[in-house]
Amino acid sequence: MADKDQTEGRKTLVLTGASRGIGHATVKRFSAEGWRVITCSRHPFSDKCPWPMGPEDHIQVDLSDPDNLGLAVGEMRRRLEANGSRLHALVNNAGISPKGDAGARLDSVSTAMHIWRQVFQVNFFAPIMLARGLMNELKAAEGSIVNVTSIAGERVHPFAGTAYATSKAALASLTREMAADFGPMGIRVNAIAPGEIDTAILSPGTEHMIKDIPLRRLGKTAEVADLIYYLCSDQSSYVTGAEIQVNGGQHV
Repeated sequence: MADKDQTEGRKTLVLTGASRGIGHATVKRFSAEGWRVITCSRHPFSDKCPWPMGPEDHIQVDLSDPDNLGLAVGEMRRRLEANGSRLHALVNNAGISPKGDAGARLDSVSTAMHIWRQVFQVNFFAPIMLARGLMNELKAAEGSIVNVTSIAGERVHPFAGTAYATSKAALASLTREMAADFGPMGIRVNAIAPGEIDTAILSPGTEHMIKDIPLRRLGKTAEVADLIYYLCSDQSSYVTGAEIQVNGGQHV
């Protein structure tokens, strides 16, 4: 746990899905701005993530397990005590998109019900459980929540499965509801919807989609992290209830 003298007065972010891709870039972006970042993922802290106070501010949590998530929220609140129990930003970045045999897309006919439930628990229920569990800490800081949705939430995607796509569409709708409900407490709630971002977990064949993207390239994780930072900063102090597309024009 970070020493109180080191964390007092610094802005604090809680970020899920921090171990790779967009999450990894987001930690680096906020750390560069002097924020304390409490990271959460189902994996232990990796020594490949050399940001300040990394191991001390990492919480290993299985978001698919509601009981484990509840324990993690309690641990987050305990750690925030060193920061005066104030939380300036919550970024719900973690998400799962199960595949079938040989990486096949799971459609609405072939997806087993236990997979539907697991995907919705991680992609939809965990964000609202975290937001409600950390509501008082967010209110104390007049903080910001950013939910990471997806372009798959508004159109059928060749690789993203049905459970993933519908959970992200539901999360976009939840973002609007949360903006209305959390707004009177001074908490802003927005979403970003990435398209094809260049990460290690891209599905084979993604490169063939570039010709249909107006900017003719994949997005960079740092570009997504920059937008997340903007939505958590004072520069976006009158922005709430929005879902911003980050896809090079792929949605047009």
